[in-house]
Amino acid sequence: MEVPLEITYRDVEKTDGLEDLISEKAEKLEQFSSNLISCRVAVERPHRRHRVGRNYRIRIYMVVPPGHELIVERVSTKADLQDPLPKIVRRAFNAAERQLKDLREQQREWYTEMEADVSAFGLVTGIFYQEGYGFLKTLDGQEVYFHKNSVLHGEFDRLEIGTAVRFTEQQGEKGPQASTVEIENKPGAAIKEKEKSVDLFQAPPW
Repeated sequence: MEVPLEITYRDVEKTDGLEDLISEKAEKLEQFSSNLISCRVAVERPHRRHRVGRNYRIRIYMVVPPGHELIVERVSTKADLQDPLPKIVRRAFNAAERQLKDLREQQREWYTEMEADVSAFGLVTGIFYQEGYGFLKTLDGQEVYFHKNSVLHGEFDRLEIGTAVRFTEQQGEKGPQASTVEIENKPGAAIKEKEKSVDLFQAPPW
């Protein structure tokens, strides 16, 4: 954790056992988020009339990059008013763990989608205007054929060597080919020469 654990108490007796339990549980949170920035825990006993038994509220506030703020609040219910405070604390941290797990899965899905999206970008490496076709290279170095008719908005003539494009790949009879090609930047912004290049991805234009 970049910021040391912060624990506050309100109308609750602070004990070494409780402090150790919270510290142990907070440290365990880093198993679910290794880049956890901070964790603040508030333990309090709200004043409520006509309630028999223990009445506790545990709040856990966590900050996870790039700027996620997760808040867990566990309040004693009628069913657990007789439960000791450590048990309520454990339940609150169990909920915090679930939130971190859910966030981790969401981030994994987002990064997977982002990587898939990035793989759909390429640079034009060959263009044959009279024949009506060309070639582009993906970020992993794969060469993909495309036909004039696959270029969206009738912009085939705007393509030049070095033009960045977004494309959809499919398998053709002679290998991978682009079913759709769309210009992502101004044509010729990276390279002006109308000749085939093999080292365009040393310095991508985006």
